Amino acid sequence: MTLLFLLLFFLVFYAYLGYGLVAWVLVRVRRAAGLGKKPASDPYFQPEVTLVVPAYNEMAYLPGKIENSLAQHYPPDKLSLLLVTEGSTDGSSAYAARREAELGGRLRVLGGPDRLGKVAAMNAALRHVTTPVVVFTDANTRLNPEAIARLVAHFADGRVAAVAGEKRIFTGDQEAAAGAGEGLYWRYESWLKGLDAELHTVVGAAGELFAVRTALYEPVEPDTLLDDFVISLRLAGRGYRVAYEPDAYALERPSFSVAEEQKRKVRIAHGGFQAMQRLAGLLNPFRHGWLTFQYVSHRVLRWAVTPFCLPLLLVLNVVLLAQAAPGPEAWFWGLLLAGQGLFYAAAWVGYRLERRHLRHKAFFVPFYVTFMNWCVLLGFGRYLRGTPTGGRWERARRADEPVGEILSSP
Repeated sequence: MTLLFLLLFFLVFYAYLGYGLVAWVLVRVRRAAGLGKKPASDPYFQPEVTLVVPAYNEMAYLPGKIENSLAQHYPPDKLSLLLVTEGSTDGSSAYAARREAELGGRLRVLGGPDRLGKVAAMNAALRHVTTPVVVFTDANTRLNPEAIARLVAHFADGRVAAVAGEKRIFTGDQEAAAGAGEGLYWRYESWLKGLDAELHTVVGAAGELFAVRTALYEPVEPDTLLDDFVISLRLAGRGYRVAYEPDAYALERPSFSVAEEQKRKVRIAHGGFQAMQRLAGLLNPFRHGWLTFQYVSHRVLRWAVTPFCLPLLLVLNVVLLAQAAPGPEAWFWGLLLAGQGLFYAAAWVGYRLERRHLRHKAFFVPFYVTFMNWCVLLGFGRYLRGTPTGGRWERARRADEPVGEILSSP
């Protein structure tokens, strides 16, 4: 049991912190050996680009999204916007059609009476894309003005099949714990993506902003929940690189509440198990080498292993303490159990404070880590039940404060 406890503890540490340290060391060793450098891009490489925005019932965001998209610092004659408003019932399709008539060829709209889901919308959009590069983004986000240019610059390298932008969460001073934790999580993820990109390839793009070489896009199954992850990993599995551009970012507000964030996290966890099943071939290190190492370390352990390790660690710690002889051994297991107890107590306090819309840094990190792992367990249960989605789900509500005016901030 002692060996099992130490193994589980190592897996948890490695999944959350250890892999980041290992990747950081490997990147610097490769640099010192002249084998690695930060991926290059060509700012003068400016092919034609289509910006695709699936927009189901997004009328609250469409006016700002259209203006933000067309205000990109990219040659206007080389950038077009394609909105997919299929199934919308809030006036989105009618509004988009009016703007299409006003803007001419810069905006195209794909409508339809049926809601088939985001993946079906993306697959349908690609049948109408003729430009060499396609960029996907969500309707409720705002892009920085240089986003498209900085993403596209990476495609000057023929080995690059896709480019992941950065997702940023804008949180106010009095933001709820869910928002604060969400922002911290994505900052850490951004740091890891930078290391991944330099080491070999990004392991999964964020759906809020990512670009694909159009000729390499392959339609994914319509019921896919994590389209961005599956698309980018399949491209990496074919031997291409997925680059990362931190200076191209999509800004959005955090979830409105913990309940809304839980809805989103459970769907992501469900999609994670679905994706791991469909990407099982990437677990072969003899075929994929570095990609397998990155995929297992950054994704598989965090999704499929550590959420189950945490409760086992607590149970094993109690048993080992009960069996320990009085003396140093009992003190050791007692201190470890006290540490786990304090962590979960802080998580509970963070949850209670969040319910009152209070934010305390000492509590929201334990709360958010515990919350994420709980959502993974719920998502695993949904995956086992085979809960049908057809690629459609209820979008989690975001905090109400707009983000348009934030884009000009440093």
